[in-house]
Order: sequence, then structure tokens, then C-alpha cells
Amino acid sequence: MPLFGSLYIGASGLQTSQNAMNTTAHNMTNVDTKGYTRQQILLNTRTYQTLSVNASAVAYQQYGLGVYYSQTRQVRDMFLDKTYRKESGRSAFYESNVKVIDEMEDLFGEFQGVEFSESIQNLWKTIQDLDMDPCDMTNQNLLVSRCNEFLKSASLVYKGLCEMQDNLNTQIKKNVDKLNDYGRELVQINQQIMKAEAGNVENANDLRDRRNFILDEMSKIGKISYEEDIYGAVTVKFEGVDFVRTESISEMGVYADPDTGFYTPYWPQLADYNTMPWGEKVPILESSAVFDTTQEIRSSLNTDIGSLRALVYARGNKRATYQDVAKENIEAYNRDISQSLIMNVQAEFDQLVNKVVTAINDVLRQAAESEPDTDYMKAKDENGNVLKDAQGNPIAIQMFELISDDPEKGYTIGNMIVNEDLKREPGTLSFRLKDGSEDKATTARLKAAFSEESHTLNPNLETKVSLIGYYGNLIDQVAITGEANKEISDLQAEVVNETFSAREMIVGVSDSEEMEFMIKFQNAFNASSRYVNVINEMIEHVLSTLGR
Repeated sequence: MPLFGSLYIGASGLQTSQNAMNTTAHNMTNVDTKGYTRQQILLNTRTYQTLSVNASAVAYQQYGLGVYYSQTRQVRDMFLDKTYRKESGRSAFYESNVKVIDEMEDLFGEFQGVEFSESIQNLWKTIQDLDMDPCDMTNQNLLVSRCNEFLKSASLVYKGLCEMQDNLNTQIKKNVDKLNDYGRELVQINQQIMKAEAGNVENANDLRDRRNFILDEMSKIGKISYEEDIYGAVTVKFEGVDFVRTESISEMGVYADPDTGFYTPYWPQLADYNTMPWGEKVPILESSAVFDTTQEIRSSLNTDIGSLRALVYARGNKRATYQDVAKENIEAYNRDISQSLIMNVQAEFDQLVNKVVTAINDVLRQAAESEPDTDYMKAKDENGNVLKDAQGNPIAIQMFELISDDPEKGYTIGNMIVNEDLKREPGTLSFRLKDGSEDKATTARLKAAFSEESHTLNPNLETKVSLIGYYGNLIDQVAITGEANKEISDLQAEVVNETFSAREMIVGVSDSEEMEFMIKFQNAFNASSRYVNVINEMIEHVLSTLGR
């Protein structure tokens, strides 16, 4: 081996040991940096020089030229990355559901002492008191007052549910905007990584850390799949559709329904459009919507991944009413309503109010029809004349009246008020027959309408409940749904934490481990330094000896 050439071996040891110490110091500096991935250096041997080749020898006569720094790589486990991202997306789905149900429970006030149930309980108690003394003016006044109170309380609850939908709608838009921002940043990072690694000099590890953080965050919004090409660029699919390519992005759009204002995430590049008479192009969502909300929520189908999907499902696509839970609409209910946390409760709650209202109105109508020869329970004009319909039949007094003339809306919350005439003169009810006796039959029917167990919350249930028990069953259903989602959310959080911990054992920086590496590379540096000194002394000795 040439004596002067031996210096290259020591020099290479000094250089690579210094690089290794720099990498270790970089790891220790970022021990608390969020999203940082531990870096590891790879060393390789330089080319060997062949002195002679002898076929009879065991090996060629060669000498090495030392070691060189190959690359600094990130220490990651692809399997744990994909597992963590999938499970964190599933966890985000159920966390979003839990938050929605918590808000719903707060809205109904069952756990804060302000209970909607008070209004229906007060109405029920008034009906019981009225049954004991139908002709008492106080009881008649109280019945009208309680009906008005019940309707106002119901309107506030339903309005609260609608506001929850509007809040979720805002969150949907924010999630889509955040996803698009991440996508645009990924494209920029792809370009920077390809530029930095074009010469195969080093890996752009800090850029890769940011990219991995973005992929973690995107996985919480929805189901993603991704792969890295040979140039170091990552392509991403969101819900199975190309989202980020090497140097471009297909941004997700949102279509605002003109009636509800609800945003529907869709893919503009996949959409067909209808042109409105005024020239506006409207996307056909059936072919381009990001989520098919008719799909059953099931882990085996991976339809329970991502906060964006959870928000879209929970909000629903409209303000649901009692008509959506009618038995004749069971197919539409199962397809469109049942899986939406808010729409399902909206429809069932509106059905309760509708049943209470129609029950009271029906009893009053029967009372009018049972006394055809008197003005009892019949509506009158300002002159006291009995009002008649188009067929000439007397019109019965109604406790609740429709605001809109649209028959399709029916007695739904927001489309009815308490009869203004009854509010001014509750004594119009009288509950007194033409012979002067108390109309016990009508108050008994009113009482029976509330106590008979003949109602179900939705068309999929068989258990019959009374109007008094209906609300309790509705609250129980919300609580059970909340507990189920909370249990899944807690279990999912444990899975995410365990996966995160397993991943951190690989990608995380350990002070003690890095200190061991620092000592090892420091010793290697010292050894190379001593080697150089020895070679230097040998060269000096040879030169000084030959020079004599």
C-alpha cells in the first residue's frame, strides 16, 4: 500500500465520523420537535485497489481506501405508518360523532336541569286536571297556555338541532379547505424534494418530516392511500380518487344547496353539469360526490374513516320532519335518514310534536262532530256565526293551526301556531254539552290519546310507546347511541395510542441512545485521528531518515 495513500483512509474516517456526530447532534437537538423522524447515517467502503491477481491464492491482494458517507436516512416503518393513519382516521370519525351527540344531549338539557320534558309533562298534568273538572275556566286557560308553551319549547329544540346542522356545515367547508391546503403544500414539497435529491447527494429529510406530518393530518380528515415514486414524490388518493399527483392537485370542491345552504363535497374533475335557465352550471352530485351517504357505516367496509365523512353523515342533507319517519317511507328513511345523527333525531322529535298536535286537534274535531245540533267546539267568525268548509260542513275548533297553506308541509315544527282565538278566549272550549253537563267523554279521549301505547319512534322499531313515554325513549336512544360511539371512540383511541407508541419507538429520538452513538462516533473520530498521526509520524520518519 502506498504510504501517502494511507492518509486517505484516516481522512475518510475523520470525515465520516464528523458527519455521523453532526447527524446525532441534529437528532438530539430535535428530540422534542413534533413530527421529527430520527435520522440514521449509512456508511460504505470505498473502492478496493488490487495489487496482484494469483489464481492459486485464496483471494486477490487488495487494499482499501477507507470508508465514505453513503446517506442519511429516516428511520420509519411503512407498515406502522399506514396502520397509524388508518386507525387515526377511524378514531377521528367516532370522535366527531361523540361531539355531535354531546351537543345534542346538552341541547335537550337532560343533564343540565333545563328539560324539554317539563313542557310535555306539564301538558299531560293539565290534561289530567282537566279530566277531573272539564268546565273549570282555570283548567281550560291552562290547557291553551300549556299547548303554547309546549310548541315554543319544541320550536327552540328543533331550532337548536338546525343550528347544529349549520355548525357542522361550516366545519365541513373548513375541512375541505384544510384538505386542499395540505394538498397544495404536498405538491410544493414534492417539487422541493425532487430538486434536493436530484443529484443523489443527500435525502431531504426535514422536508420528508413535514410531508409525513401532512399525511398524518390528511388521514384524520378522510381515507387516504399513497405511494412514493422513484423520484421521491408522493401521490395521494382521497377516498379512492386521485387527489395529489407528482406536480399537480385535483382540488375538492363544495356545492352549496340553494335551499338549505348545505355544502356537499364533490370532485369537479369527475362531475357532469346541468345548465340552469339563468346560465349557471350546477354539478350532478350523484356522479361526483365524495361520499355516498347511502352506504352503511361499517368498519369492514372502511366507511367509518375520517372526520369529514362523520360530519357529512351527522349533518345529513336537509331539515328532517315527521314525514321522513312515516312507515310508508321506510325505504327512504333507511337510505337517507337513519344513519344521520341529527336528521334521525330531528325526524323523530318532529314526529312527537306532530302526534301531540294532531291528537289534540282530532279530539276537538270529534267533539264537534258528536254534537251536530249545537255550536259546541265549532269555529266561529267575528260575528259569532259558525264557520263552514267548502262542502258546507261546520269547521271544528282547532287548538293548533297551520301557518302555510301547503298541504305537503303538514303539522311540522315551524309550520303551526296555537289558535289565536283560543289564546284570547280559552273559555270557548267550554267542554260543556248542550244539556249543560260536563263533556267527560272528550277529556277522557284526550287523556287516552296521551296514555295509549300506540306509537313507535321510527318504522324499524316494533316497541309501542305512549306520547308520554315517547320522549323518554327518544332521549334513551340518543344516550345509547352516544354510549356506543363513546365506547368505540375510547377503544379506537387506545388502538391509536398503541400504534403511535410503537411507531415512536422507531421514529422517535432517545437521549440515551443518541448519547451512546455520540460516544461511539467520537471514539471512531479519535481513532482515525490517531491513525493519521501514526501515518504522519511514519512519513516524517522516512523523510527525515532518507534525507540524511
